[in-house]
Amino acid sequence: MITRRRFLTSLAGFLAAGLSTGAYALAIEPGWRLRTVTHRLRPAGWPEGLRLKIAALADPHMGEPHMPLSRLERIVERTNALAPDVTVILGDLEAGHRFATRPVPMRDAAQALAQLRAPLGVWSILGNHDWWHDAEVQRTGKGPPLVRRELERAGLPVLENDAVRLTAPSGGAFWLAGLGDQLAFPGRPFRGVDDLPATMAKLTDDAPALLLTHEPDIFPDVPKRFALTLSGHTHGGQVNLLGWRPVVPSRFGDRFAWGHVREEGRDLIVSGGLGCSILPVRLGVPPEITVIELG
Repeated sequence: MITRRRFLTSLAGFLAAGLSTGAYALAIEPGWRLRTVTHRLRPAGWPEGLRLKIAALADPHMGEPHMPLSRLERIVERTNALAPDVTVILGDLEAGHRFATRPVPMRDAAQALAQLRAPLGVWSILGNHDWWHDAEVQRTGKGPPLVRRELERAGLPVLENDAVRLTAPSGGAFWLAGLGDQLAFPGRPFRGVDDLPATMAKLTDDAPALLLTHEPDIFPDVPKRFALTLSGHTHGGQVNLLGWRPVVPSRFGDRFAWGHVREEGRDLIVSGGLGCSILPVRLGVPPEITVIELG
């Protein structure tokens, strides 16, 4: 069975030989392109009249040349210009490949993200790479990892199996919940720090609830109590050839690769993310700021 690493490595070699196509996939799309993708929906159980605009930033994977600090700062400015009611960071600030020419200190990345502005705040969860790249955490088997410490130092709260009750500008309360990462400690099997029952226990009334979870694979187990689940992690497959995504980092293949998914009356939105993992290649999946308009 082809692995993500083997496929992307082969693709990188092929594209490098393809000159113009290779230049686009290895440099232009991952390093220069940025789009805003907007999803408009009213999930089942979402109250009529409760309008909410969410901006989601996923998987920046900080590191030069594709994601220097200056690029993140421009992404923050563009996100603020969208005037969201609430902004969420869906994890994986740490670089996801070994081809970064220069790392970006997590303190600098967190301080840049702290410039995000939204009336209902900026809230974060952690991704698998935020756990994997902390050697001390991996050695001891416990957190919190560096990324969480730096985000909180910069004033950005991290929701890990926790929830906060907010009131939308249009009126009406809702819950914003964040799940711990499902792949925090590599192994066979992986050991996560996710606790969905504990997260649900934080919802103390019947206001509608949104769930932030880095990996979308939890979605089949997410109950209808959550009106909408927001995820990242997949990067849209990172390569999309006319609808064909050869490798998606999910046990469900391309079922939850990208975009809006509705199953059994439940809604999931998977962001295509901003950076690269394994290899610095993006083709047919431009980096994106994801906007969700509810109501």
